[in-house]
Amino acid sequence: MVQALAAAALFGLSTPLAKTLVGTVPPLLVAGLLYAGSGLGLSFWIVARRWRKQPAGEAPLIRRHAPWLAGAVLFGGVLGPMLLMWGLTQTTASSASLLLNLESVLTAVIAWVFFRENVDRRVFLGMLAIVAGCVVLSWPDQPSMPTRFAWGSFAVAGACLCWAIDNNLTRSVSGGDPFHIAAIKGGVAGAINITAALLVGYRFPAVLPLLATGLLGFVGYGLSLVLFVLALRSLGTARTGAYFSTAPFVGAALSLLLFGEHPGVAFWLAGLLMALGVWLHVSEHHAHAHLHEAMTHDHRHRHDEHHQHAHDVEWNGEEPHTHPHRHEPLVHSHPHVPDIHHRHGH
Repeated sequence: MVQALAAAALFGLSTPLAKTLVGTVPPLLVAGLLYAGSGLGLSFWIVARRWRKQPAGEAPLIRRHAPWLAGAVLFGGVLGPMLLMWGLTQTTASSASLLLNLESVLTAVIAWVFFRENVDRRVFLGMLAIVAGCVVLSWPDQPSMPTRFAWGSFAVAGACLCWAIDNNLTRSVSGGDPFHIAAIKGGVAGAINITAALLVGYRFPAVLPLLATGLLGFVGYGLSLVLFVLALRSLGTARTGAYFSTAPFVGAALSLLLFGEHPGVAFWLAGLLMALGVWLHVSEHHAHAHLHEAMTHDHRHRHDEHHQHAHDVEWNGEEPHTHPHRHEPLVHSHPHVPDIHHRHGH
């Protein structure tokens, strides 16, 4: 939970800061530079870790991860931003803000329907409360939304669907090193979006805005994504997506400080709804007898009740640690969420 909320906080804080850059840098180029800053910053982090001979402590990405990661990059880093940028030129900002709340809903629906993550009444109501808070927060004081859906609205909704697919595909590689996952996603998405921006005639900004955008991307996109991947590993997609939906509230709160805005009733109502949703999720108690089928995988772990195995190589007793290990069939009952070891049917 802490990792998901921290990821939301970093991403939410980056939004109002990015708005200060949009006046000097075109939006499509901003998106590319943010992703590139994420990829480059995390790549330097990985290189520095190796140079200091500091063990990663995480499982490496392997060949079978490639299709899932490629799909995540395609949908989340390429198609999503492009659809959003095109949609923003075809619809009102208020419409786009409301439609962006679809991401968490679609993420949960895909996780529940296609990946069979469990959902009970408390989790479902928590999701509704968080999404309701997002809607209240983004609802304009004087609605000027068109009465019919335009193509731009469909494009924004399509971007949300792309990011929802990205979240669920990333779930399948969340056992791997989150720094490598985030660096690949950021680097590839940044290169493609920057290329697209240059092809339509945009040019790089001055050095200071360029460095500021890259640094913001490293923190708000890169480190946020690392935490998001860790949350996927321990919470599952739907719950991580729900917690991440609190990002707009964090961004709005920072906007109050940066731009001297005075919050109205909607701001506090949104905060209460989101707090209610988070509480419903945190207080979830899901326990039943379940079967762990035999499987072999690799991820960072401790020798808890799910990891009672021998080591084929010499082990110095350090925990947590990483190595390929096999899970024997196990039937037991305890409170759990759809983490990396509890993705079973009900």
